[in-house]
Amino acid sequence: MMSYAIVGFGKVGQALAHAFARKNIDVTVASRRPPEALAPQARAIGPTVIAKLLREALEADTIILAVPFGEHREVAKALPSWKGKTVIDAMNALVPPEELDGLLSSAFVAKAFTGAKLVKAFNHLVAATLAADPIVEGGHRVVFLSGDDEDAIGPVMALAKQLGFAPVKLGKLNEGGALVHARGRVWGQLIFQDLFKKEQ
Repeated sequence: MMSYAIVGFGKVGQALAHAFARKNIDVTVASRRPPEALAPQARAIGPTVIAKLLREALEADTIILAVPFGEHREVAKALPSWKGKTVIDAMNALVPPEELDGLLSSAFVAKAFTGAKLVKAFNHLVAATLAADPIVEGGHRVVFLSGDDEDAIGPVMALAKQLGFAPVKLGKLNEGGALVHARGRVWGQLIFQDLFKKEQ
């Protein structure tokens, strides 16, 4: 069984926690605040959402980054090596491109998480949409995935399906992935597109 953690418990982190709770999938949540500060909100979302310390949360196989973009480096420092981990980047970088060394934000994030397999996903919808039931009138809400590591994309697609979404693969980060990237004031064409697919 894969284990999951959401790091960051703001609007996006909570929205994703709702998606896990809806399907009774265990997920650990952590943030800069101590677990006891997150626990009441986690309990209110559902019994499968458990607040823990950051270092405990990082024991999970798959870690969803939902922190403000500037904080991802602090999270990266919490483990000496990210080998064997899949990191799902659900963040959007509202910083000028020059602060990202000219890279797309996920490629920039990947540099901090040495050894991890990085997949960009769950970032193109606003939190309220992400928190809502993804199954509407027989269709499933689309989430876009991109990544440079084929091995990592399959399990993340499986997770998205398990959560009730319809995953759509956009290819590598700098190819299709560019459609769901925000850099400074430039937003990818697919950001905020709320689409549905009939069949899973």
